[in-house]
Amino acid sequence: MTERANRSLILDLTEINAAATITSLIQSNCFDLTSTYFLIAGIAGVNPEVATLSSVTFARYAVQVALEYQFDAREIPSNWSTGYLGQGAYAPGQYPTFIYGTEVLEVNAALRSLAAGFAKTALLNDTSDAAAYRALYTSPAYTAGSSPPSVVECDVATSDVYFSGALLGEAFGNFTKLMTNGSGVYCTTGQEDNATLEALLRGAVSGLVDFSRIIVMRTASDFDRPYPGSSPQYNLFYAADYGYEPALQNVYLAGVKVVEGIINGWERTFKKGVNATNYIGDIFGTLGGTPDFGQGALLSEQEALDKRNLEKKKHMGRMRRIGRRLLPASLSR
Repeated sequence: MTERANRSLILDLTEINAAATITSLIQSNCFDLTSTYFLIAGIAGVNPEVATLSSVTFARYAVQVALEYQFDAREIPSNWSTGYLGQGAYAPGQYPTFIYGTEVLEVNAALRSLAAGFAKTALLNDTSDAAAYRALYTSPAYTAGSSPPSVVECDVATSDVYFSGALLGEAFGNFTKLMTNGSGVYCTTGQEDNATLEALLRGAVSGLVDFSRIIVMRTASDFDRPYPGSSPQYNLFYAADYGYEPALQNVYLAGVKVVEGIINGWERTFKKGVNATNYIGDIFGTLGGTPDFGQGALLSEQEALDKRNLEKKKHMGRMRRIGRRLLPASLSR
């Protein structure tokens, strides 16, 4: 969005499609995006411990929770709580040692709060079906899930795998906390956000976009786990529609308030940009500054770039070693 116009772009679903679409936009030379505000918006699953159906959420962190090792839960050690663990780790809860750079991306928290404030002026859509279904979440742990919809500042987990169940939700919530040094709050599930943000980050490295002008908004269409007494299968196969329509409506109802707020406050606030008081960027500090999460917090800007290159080299070496083991002896020399 520029001073005089706002535009919408449909990314399509999944990480690959999102990254390809955003990269094409940034590299197209059709637009000057250097002062553009990006409102990344879509529907999502929601953690009933944090929010409920029809709610509108704004993220500070996007965490790529599927970028992990995975073992079938039927084959894990008895003292493990999940079959998911960070790459290079040897048990759940250990910090990964193989870092790709897309595991966590952090956006402007001050801008997020302004956007949430604009969204709170919207009259959110809700339905009797959504209200009746959320009322089934009677556990004290799910007080937020059984409450009316609201605007919440909490974080998004990215995975192309459409998962359902309390155990997976807990595992990915724990991974979110691990990767954000305890400051992230897992509440929504999406398929695109880390990919979209990584493409925008690379655009920022090239000076084509301003990474401090990004807002990540998700509206809650379904729960990531079943209500007490129900099953993960029912939650995924039959309950996903209860919040779908109001979530779609609230993408617009809340989103338009954010757009109007930026346009109306352009000269006063948004033209010059909203100063980010938190770190913004990836785990390596690619855009400069000191990451406030992960091992990247210990690295200088040049060290971050060097580490990104080193991790790529280590990964490629590991893949070559695996490839040689798979090749016939006559071909592996």
